[in-house]
Amino acid sequence: MHVVTTRAELDRARTELLADGQELSLVPTMGYLHEGHLSLVRAAQRDGGAVAVSIFVNPKQFGEGEDLATYPRDLDRDLALLRDAGVDLVWTPGDEDVYPPGSATSVEIHGVTEVLEGERRPGHFAGVATVCTILFNVVRPHRAYFGQKDAQQTVVVRRFVRDLALPVDVRVEPIVREADGLARSSRNVYLTPEQRSQAVVLSRAVRAVEQVWRDGGRDADELRALVRDLVQREAPAGELDYVSVADPDTLAELDTLPGTGALVSMVVRFGRTRLLDNTILQP
Repeated sequence: MHVVTTRAELDRARTELLADGQELSLVPTMGYLHEGHLSLVRAAQRDGGAVAVSIFVNPKQFGEGEDLATYPRDLDRDLALLRDAGVDLVWTPGDEDVYPPGSATSVEIHGVTEVLEGERRPGHFAGVATVCTILFNVVRPHRAYFGQKDAQQTVVVRRFVRDLALPVDVRVEPIVREADGLARSSRNVYLTPEQRSQAVVLSRAVRAVEQVWRDGGRDADELRALVRDLVQREAPAGELDYVSVADPDTLAELDTLPGTGALVSMVVRFGRTRLLDNTILQP
């Protein structure tokens, strides 16, 4: 497994790795890897070619007062997991390797970044889009893999890749969950035992929404109320930040769900920890 830091080292390793003409897949991460990340690695391996993973805690997607300084990090553990998983290349850049001195460019997307997470975390998606554009241009993957847990992020990435005509195939893989249903997240380690036991309300809400959809329910306000009631009743230590029933491409809120389906997403806050979950309702 090649482990590199600078752009020059990355370029040399990439050239060596792809000498026989095989394609390259990229799994972008911020480290502190869990089964969700490893599922993306396996998806990339399933699709063939060499697999690269980037580990970079991107400062540009953290807002003032967010957890950049305390974000969990364990590079040695991450590298051991990736080595065991059979990854071919790992890029572990420092800030200066991603953002050279004097960098003054950002990528901004309008519309889909101005609601939900974007409304609550100004600048977050500009940071995501900027770092992903750099990753795609430096690593030059044929495919890039993201998890459905960060649903709005996947919408944003697909949008700027399309708009900027970037030559990368964006693939989105299903949410990976703990045994009790909680979506895997690096931030789960922040939860107290009481918060952790109540956090399963998110997956329960997802299942309840899916059942209403299967039973023919198409009223978006009914689904929003269902989630609000579940969180209030089953997670007294948590606070519902928002629940959204939206078009999966534009993220515009819906009154009535069309037959083509919708994206239902929610965030519950436990102390300073925000947990996300979602489901795509489709025929």
